Amino acid sequence: MELFKEIIPFLKESRICKALTKKHKCYESHVRTFWSSVRYEEKEKTIYSAVRMKDEKEKDTDLEVKFTVDDVRRVLNLQDKDGDPIIIPERLSKGFWFRMGYIGHVNENYIKSRFCRPYKFMVHCVVHALSHRKEAYDETSDYIMNIIACLVLNRPYNILQVIFNHMVDNVKGKKYIMYPRFIQMLLDDQVPNLPKDPTDKLKLHHMDSETLKRLDKYKDLSLNRSLSIEQSSEKIKKADYMAPENDQWRHAKSNSEDEMDRLRDMVEKKLRFWHEKDERKEREHQRYHRK
Repeated sequence: MELFKEIIPFLKESRICKALTKKHKCYESHVRTFWSSVRYEEKEKTIYSAVRMKDEKEKDTDLEVKFTVDDVRRVLNLQDKDGDPIIIPERLSKGFWFRMGYIGHVNENYIKSRFCRPYKFMVHCVVHALSHRKEAYDETSDYIMNIIACLVLNRPYNILQVIFNHMVDNVKGKKYIMYPRFIQMLLDDQVPNLPKDPTDKLKLHHMDSETLKRLDKYKDLSLNRSLSIEQSSEKIKKADYMAPENDQWRHAKSNSEDEMDRLRDMVEKKLRFWHEKDERKEREHQRYHRK
């Protein structure tokens, strides 16, 4: 961990610490049963599912479980609020990543290998802990970029709502074992006496020495590239840091390079977590084209 010592205190003190570091034992049958029997009630904004238990006669029976955004927020201790945004400007997020020292073109896929060691470590941790993907962990989704930008800039961001939205999407789509660690934490919170078979443990890949060695290798960066924390005095260095106003990623008098030149070619993607879709206009557009 010595190579990443500049960023570790910040991650330990951040509001995603529990979600990042909690090593919770997962059981495959529990997680599979949960996702195979799950349903979502839109009116109640609640996810319903079941876990397999033994009744008084030792026969298998299904016990219903349910949870809302607030339940997940409490269990993961993310400390965000319902009113916090899940949309921030794409320009803000990308501008801040450039300020952190990211190299690459503004319109490319953003990958963790194009950061210096500490930031590469931070992105790796957030992607593996909070991403809904089954693979492609080198690339960062728009909402992962938003989470990191808002954490370091000390801006509000509703991380939990984003996680919950992906869970709901999984319910409505082709279900797979999403967020197994979080699901097991929720189940254990609601059903403390849930039976556990040691042979049923689901193997999860936690951070180890091999992971750290891989993170120390670079594709595009010099091994001697300096840490850009010295040029960016965000919450990483100041616990009482106040976020810049007007959707800016740095204060006007901050001592850092101007990222505007690199943003000139930006083509707005208008993805889910960078663009608030106007559903009314979309419906009108559809009606027009049906005529």
